[in-house]
Amino acid sequence: MKKLIVLAMVGFLAQLIDGALGMAYGVSSTTFLLAFGIAPAVASATIHLSEVATTAASGIAHFKFGNVDKTILYRLIIPGSVGAFAGACFLSNLPGEIVKPYISAFLLLLGFYVVFRFLFTFKNGEVKEAKPISIKQSIPLGLVAGFADATGGGGWGPIATPVLLAKKGMTARKVVGTVDTSEFAIAVSATLGFLISLGWETVNFLWVGALVIGGVIAAPIAAWLVRKVPAQLMGILVGGFIILINARTMLNTWIINGSYAALIYGTILLGWAVAIFIGLRKMKSEKMNAKERRTLIKAKLG
Repeated sequence: MKKLIVLAMVGFLAQLIDGALGMAYGVSSTTFLLAFGIAPAVASATIHLSEVATTAASGIAHFKFGNVDKTILYRLIIPGSVGAFAGACFLSNLPGEIVKPYISAFLLLLGFYVVFRFLFTFKNGEVKEAKPISIKQSIPLGLVAGFADATGGGGWGPIATPVLLAKKGMTARKVVGTVDTSEFAIAVSATLGFLISLGWETVNFLWVGALVIGGVIAAPIAAWLVRKVPAQLMGILVGGFIILINARTMLNTWIINGSYAALIYGTILLGWAVAIFIGLRKMKSEKMNAKERRTLIKAKLG
């Protein structure tokens, strides 16, 4: 019973982060299940089955709060589903641990770019939207992200979110909402692949139920947060989380000395905190300047 309560809490926290930042449900939950000694394929199957319910709840909430770009959503669903199904079917034969750190290195660089963009080149109140990603761009993105998600227990958000955020004109709120909503199709496809390959008997449905309960409760809260948190701050939070998650993957692969890892983590967290502080100061300054401009305009009109 204690284990189920802990799993429900993990599901709640994982979905709260995933729904607000567009990533980390799979990463967080899979890490916990692997700590119990669960085989990677079984852990990933359990996570994806629970995600069918949590992503459905999250998608409905994001649609309700207007956080979804329908054009990008439709262009990601089909290639993402194909990639997820293929990744689930071939997980046992894929050397995912070998490829994973190199993907993380690429995403780490994207994370730094996202933080830089929202910290220095983004203006609050920016209303100009980017052109939706083309079909030629969405197909490889969907295939790679879907495949990585199924084989690693999480990867749709960490890959799709930073790539879309790197596109100029994309707002963090729409990126997070679209990625989170599209993940429903990826979860369904990956689950079908796992059930065909592994069978129903390998999945612990009590664990799935506990994760679902926590995730469904968190989904509308996360969608509301995305709506309320300023776009610039959201971009900095997402970018920092991308850096932290992928730095962890790289450190676990290549760094043996724990003291070096602690120093690197500390540096990342300090830099992230400074970026958030600068972003908040910048938003406050822009708000004051906008207020002064409105006052001057009223004075001239009066």
